[in-house]
Amino acid sequence: MIDIELLQALVRLVDESSLDSLEIERGATRIRLAKSPSGVVVPQALPGVASLPAEAAPPALSSGSEPASPAQSAPASEPPAANLVEVTSPMVGTFYRAPSPEAEPYVEVGTSVAAGDVLCVIEAMKLMNELECEVAGRIVEICADNAEPVDYGQLLFRVDPA
Repeated sequence: MIDIELLQALVRLVDESSLDSLEIERGATRIRLAKSPSGVVVPQALPGVASLPAEAAPPALSSGSEPASPAQSAPASEPPAANLVEVTSPMVGTFYRAPSPEAEPYVEVGTSVAAGDVLCVIEAMKLMNELECEVAGRIVEICADNAEPVDYGQLLFRVDPA
């Protein structure tokens, strides 16, 4: 059972501070609070973890961060479609395209993906966080460089939904 007073205190702490997000894990319970929407991300649920209703989250703020230079992009002959889904970083960390240095990348430009497919890993505080795609479609652009730092809300991928 989650202590409501603790949860309210954490919401106030994040809301009144310069923190963009806060994640706390106690045993089988994990609480993640964020000021800004996390983009197209499906959080990994831990067994026995209580979910917070959307109205319990603090209000969203615009991040205002500039995306990194594109690592890979669609061919110049393909104009960007207006219906592309932008996948942004849910946290500050290091962006990795593959699960290990010697492994193949999770996705390449042109890869077809299904909802729930892993797109990349973001390392934050020695924890590897898999970023899953929320929509089915095709990867049109990879907007971050492998093994480089990314900011909260930074554009990582563009997906053409199927």
